[in-house]
Amino acid sequence: MRPDDLEFMVDQPEISADVLLSAMEQAIDPMVVIDEHNNIIFFNPAAEEIWGLPREQVMGQNVNCLVPLPERAKHNGYIDRNRETGIGRIVGTSREVEFQRSTGEYVCGELSISRVQLTGSSKIYYIAVMKDVTEQSRQRRILVLQNDVLQALASDQTVREVGELLCRRADRFVPDGMAALILIDSAHALKVLAAPGMPARFRAGLDSMVLTDAQVEELGSSPATSNAVVWDSYQSVARSLGLVRCCSSPVVSRTGKVMGIFAIYLRGGEKSHEWADRVVAACMPFCALAIEQNETRLHIAQLSNFDRLTGLLNRSSLHNVIERLILRGGNSRFSLFMVDIDRFRDINDALGHVNADLFLIEIGRRIRSQVKDECIVSRSGGDEFIIVIPDCSHEKAEKFAEGLINAIARPLQVGENTLSISCCVGISTFPENGPDSETLLSLADVAAHQAKEDGRGVYRFAGREKNQVAQDRLMLGSALRDSLARGMLNLHYQPQVETMTGGLYGVEALSRWHHPKLGNIYPSRFIAVAEETGQIEAIGRWSLKEACTQMMKWDQDGVHVPTVSVNLSAVHFRNRGLPEYIANLLQYHNLTPDRLTVEITESVMMDSSGDTEEVLHAIRRLDVGLSMDDFGTGYSSLSRLTRLPLSEIKIDRSFINDFEHDTNAQAVTMAVIGIGSRLGLTVVTEGVETVQQHKLLEKLRCDVMQGYLFAKPLPPAALEEWFRAGQERGSFILPGQ
Repeated sequence: MRPDDLEFMVDQPEISADVLLSAMEQAIDPMVVIDEHNNIIFFNPAAEEIWGLPREQVMGQNVNCLVPLPERAKHNGYIDRNRETGIGRIVGTSREVEFQRSTGEYVCGELSISRVQLTGSSKIYYIAVMKDVTEQSRQRRILVLQNDVLQALASDQTVREVGELLCRRADRFVPDGMAALILIDSAHALKVLAAPGMPARFRAGLDSMVLTDAQVEELGSSPATSNAVVWDSYQSVARSLGLVRCCSSPVVSRTGKVMGIFAIYLRGGEKSHEWADRVVAACMPFCALAIEQNETRLHIAQLSNFDRLTGLLNRSSLHNVIERLILRGGNSRFSLFMVDIDRFRDINDALGHVNADLFLIEIGRRIRSQVKDECIVSRSGGDEFIIVIPDCSHEKAEKFAEGLINAIARPLQVGENTLSISCCVGISTFPENGPDSETLLSLADVAAHQAKEDGRGVYRFAGREKNQVAQDRLMLGSALRDSLARGMLNLHYQPQVETMTGGLYGVEALSRWHHPKLGNIYPSRFIAVAEETGQIEAIGRWSLKEACTQMMKWDQDGVHVPTVSVNLSAVHFRNRGLPEYIANLLQYHNLTPDRLTVEITESVMMDSSGDTEEVLHAIRRLDVGLSMDDFGTGYSSLSRLTRLPLSEIKIDRSFINDFEHDTNAQAVTMAVIGIGSRLGLTVVTEGVETVQQHKLLEKLRCDVMQGYLFAKPLPPAALEEWFRAGQERGSFILPGQ
């Protein structure tokens, strides 16, 4: 209604007033008029219905009685200010407001307010028109919630983070509501995963519940019974906290498994719980998605770190655990036991693979029964089991080996066959028998073979004398220092090929050492010595300088290698001068930063010091690449992946072994490629050796491949010949590969 309409009404009151009042009375939208004292002078039937208040109760009352309680104290001030200045937040506009009916039900309305000053009068009236948009508002809120949760799931947020998001939104959607996502684990125990507004006393009560098989089965077949679990059992406690009812639903997977319960507890307010039921129904499928995604993530981690047959750590994870024990420093010591089952091949051939697997599972159980929680047990392949025991003296190692041999020697029933078993055990100790996991495992393996030669059911210690490793380290350390000074180290380069195009992505620089008297020395051996003797930083700086020099030579010879990756040890990243050193090298050799990639290891990921993180970020600010080597083999890689400024991840070669036939390895590799793609990282797969591996990785759309299928690590001249041959073919993948 416009002001000139009112003016027309005043000029001709006999006609217009009656018509106008009748029209307002019968309007389908609620209408309220207040006078100059802010008192209600008109309240039509539609207004009675939306507010749930009879006309006689509000007529003549201050309009505050219609305003939500939190706004009442300030409301008259807003109106008076508008009377004086003509400025207001609502007058002359339309906005969405939420208020509570007298029944306690919350309503959402689209409110429009007009300011009316009668002709020839200073009195100012206000007319409010309300349109009920409760249903539209609720639909919009649910759509926004669904979109936000899908984005959270797509960005790999944890199940707890998604649960917290759902509960916070539900709390806002249902005034006087308190949402909770409750998990049901494999033992049928309840665990409150997310419930931002839940009192601690009530939460503790729910967390202490364990359901029976019958209760879980009933939840799956009759969803309405969920209230019996999360409300009836603790109703007295809930009511003492001001909760009056509960709306809930089981969270069920696509396979019908009951995974949890999503509930909204109501403190009062609405007598009808229809809206709360709708919110529960809208949230429940996303709870299921979040929990299933979390279970998939845990399953992938299980495949990455554990042997699928026995559930024990796999070999790559064992290496990480051993290196972690070594990195503890101080007086860290431990013993490593390698168990080799006698005549396992005969058992496999005679009983078949299925029974042989059952045999290995039982051997794993027997080994676990002999160790304490702090011990590490691994199956590294075939019939080979490895146990690591911290703080293990020589006498304790002997006693443990005897008990282990006796436990395994007990007769074992497999199918209809009773087997007599024996095993041999080889033992190595840290630090006496070696500085790294490879050396310790190698010496334990030699000791196990020695035990097998000496007779069944015996153990042997690694044959080195206590000081032999120290003497070897001293000799190698001296030779390495001399070789560095005389330039006897060199770099070989292994090509990295783009999967989809066959183009050259780059090369990895690998240190090689040939000593005139000691011969070829494996990098795993001399790098460990370099770290212990303090020469590793010098080797790293030499590698960076040599790689940059070689790139400049290749550029001059028309051999364009896009980038070179250089491996650096953890100690380098504690030196704040490293970024400046790299920047100066690139400038001196006239190379752009994208021509260099620095590879970091698991030990760098584990180092949470401020210096290390600052150095990593400083390197990335130079636009130098930063690659995570051996991704997926360590415990902290996934948890810290998003916190480090990486540009590339490299899938460890252990995932590619038997890749063609191992569906689990394919699943893990696909997951890692997906993670890298989602985070915008280049994914490089190492250890590619067969055409079938290449085809599978191409199908999975892995970015880059590296391995013997394309080339072994090559000296610079050989790499140049390989490059020119690929350039002539137009691809660095040979026909048929």
